Amino acid sequence: MHFLLLFSLILNSNKTVEVRFTDKTPHIDGVIEEVWLTADSAYDFVQFEPYEKVKPTERTVVYVLQDSNNLYFAFRCYSKKHKPTACLTADEDDVRIGIDTFNSKHTSYYFQVYASGIFHDGWILDDGRTYDDSWDGVWYHALKLYDDHWDVEIKIPFKSIRYKRGLDEWSIIFGRYIAHNREYSLWKEFLQIEGILISKYGALANIHPQATGYYFELYPEGYVRYDKYADEKGEFKPSASLNFKWDITSQTTLNATMYPDFAQIESDPFELNLSQYPTYLDERRPFFLEGKDIFRMADFGDDMQFCDPLDIFYSRRIGKSINGEAVPILGGIKLTNKSEDWNIGVLGAYTGEYTDTVHSIAEPHRWFGVLRTRRSIFENSDIGMLFSGTMVDRENYNYALGIDGVYRNGANQFIVQGAMGNRNEKMGWAFSSGFAGLLGNFFTITSVEVIHDSFDVSDVGFMPWAGRKQFLLMSGPYKNYPTGFLRELYIAPGIIVVQEPGDTNWSTIGIIEINPNFRNNWGIDLSLQAGPCYEADTHYFYREVNFDFWGNFAGQFINGGCNYSYTYNYRRGFLAYQGLNRISYSYSIVPQVSISLPMYLWIEWDTTNTIIALTPLLRPRLDVKINANISLGIFSEFVMQTPGTSLEDTDLLSMRTGFLFSWNFLPKSWLYIALNDYREQDDRGQLAPQYRIAAIKAKYLIYF
Repeated sequence: MHFLLLFSLILNSNKTVEVRFTDKTPHIDGVIEEVWLTADSAYDFVQFEPYEKVKPTERTVVYVLQDSNNLYFAFRCYSKKHKPTACLTADEDDVRIGIDTFNSKHTSYYFQVYASGIFHDGWILDDGRTYDDSWDGVWYHALKLYDDHWDVEIKIPFKSIRYKRGLDEWSIIFGRYIAHNREYSLWKEFLQIEGILISKYGALANIHPQATGYYFELYPEGYVRYDKYADEKGEFKPSASLNFKWDITSQTTLNATMYPDFAQIESDPFELNLSQYPTYLDERRPFFLEGKDIFRMADFGDDMQFCDPLDIFYSRRIGKSINGEAVPILGGIKLTNKSEDWNIGVLGAYTGEYTDTVHSIAEPHRWFGVLRTRRSIFENSDIGMLFSGTMVDRENYNYALGIDGVYRNGANQFIVQGAMGNRNEKMGWAFSSGFAGLLGNFFTITSVEVIHDSFDVSDVGFMPWAGRKQFLLMSGPYKNYPTGFLRELYIAPGIIVVQEPGDTNWSTIGIIEINPNFRNNWGIDLSLQAGPCYEADTHYFYREVNFDFWGNFAGQFINGGCNYSYTYNYRRGFLAYQGLNRISYSYSIVPQVSISLPMYLWIEWDTTNTIIALTPLLRPRLDVKINANISLGIFSEFVMQTPGTSLEDTDLLSMRTGFLFSWNFLPKSWLYIALNDYREQDDRGQLAPQYRIAAIKAKYLIYF
């Protein structure tokens, strides 16, 4: 009995590193000096990839200190077998820190420093399943490379992060990546099937922030822009905007913006959309990116795309693009509060009038408002409510109210979401739920979605599939191999039952998916689907094959694949075959210079199984990184079309060419120089200029 009790305590013990106070501030220069000898240290790292639960090939030690105003870390990364790999444009060594400053068990900051000096930061969400780089903090780092090791020093001001006051123990994880053998090791042991869960981080004990006052950031932006559209006369457009951020307490932040410049440095990429639904566009604007982790419904994570969350707030609706021109945003304000158990956010924005006389489009002034609350339960699970709305006047409005809950336990997740919406007295509702996890040795994913015919959030959210109902079930054996070339294998049969909008019949599609991942970080995914389908008042036998692959080749990530299906072509308005082939790869010519060439090829058949069009797309890009903070890129996008298979008759439909210089000269302070030229084929078959834009933009952070 005593032996069993001791064994249980050993299994459930948590690794802890103690924060020790120092009066002698470490100098952040990449040299681990004598003051670090007084610190507690984290060591005994464990491999996560490529081999699970085994000793790393190299030793890593992390030291931790604090003074009144800052938290300090120092990594010593031994490299006895191979010299550290540092390259600005290819795979390289790095170190990583994840810190849960509220012990929330589901959200943490992350900090990452590469051997070249490049660095990243952001949020880790959904108990480790989603990475979000929208947070941009003020922190400092330095490193030194040697033949047999490399050292990294990091300083994080307490005033630059949010934390629960009075909480003297945070959750933390340290990680190290070795590029030579693509080895990822962590301070604690994690299972590959679960991922790096925040709820299983180690402990950072005896942490006592003593900083008084919090950052107040003034963020002025100024730019001079030259626009020339088609045959119009060119025009210079100088402008300025002001953003500010006030950390009212260690848990509460106020953001505001006035007359912001939300012009895109790079346009949204081209995509040939043959489906009945519009393309979802990622958010790129800083005001909406910061804090977006709060204003979202629960999600399964980056690698789980089988169940769409109810997106009743889609920030791209605010200041939306109309024929390439953005509706002006006059101002916005956002208040967020984080605590151990609660996340609360309020967002408001006001947009100006916009008129497009050519296309007879008029957009009036609009108010936008969003409210989000989320409460943690069962440690790393939560429930929440989200309200979003927009209004022009009493007769022109759109709002939605949603509730959601997620239960997480290791590799298992269960999500339930419901929403009600009203757009100009047209009311509707939506429901979505899903499960992903292990049932014995079978990994199972299932989801159900019902969207009422009258559910319309088109002015404030992204839910274009009103009237759709579907059910998905996939389950199959998952096997993790501790040794050998194969790391894990998942084979799952399944079924999708779906009723498309406007149709009374149900489609029943069978699925088989095969997903092996190899020890060298290569992987493939093959899925086959077939079954009777009802769509667009058409009954047919649907079939699809989808193949994806990914991996590392010559120090760079490569991915590609193909998709072929027999389905309805909404672009042409008939039932036929269609296909997409794609591949993307970058190559580092020298450490400072890389070239990349993403390529796409869409293929369309007609009802007689004759190829009627090929649509190739090329996006060549040259990147030059002068150092970790200064870079420039030259990029193009060529969209072509071939009638049938007559390659000699291929036309260049559009060409977009650009240049972007960026310099991160101080924390959160940037200088941009951008040039963009876009041309489309006119009625005479010539590439006619549509717009030419040149801009110089500066963003400078003033904080105290």
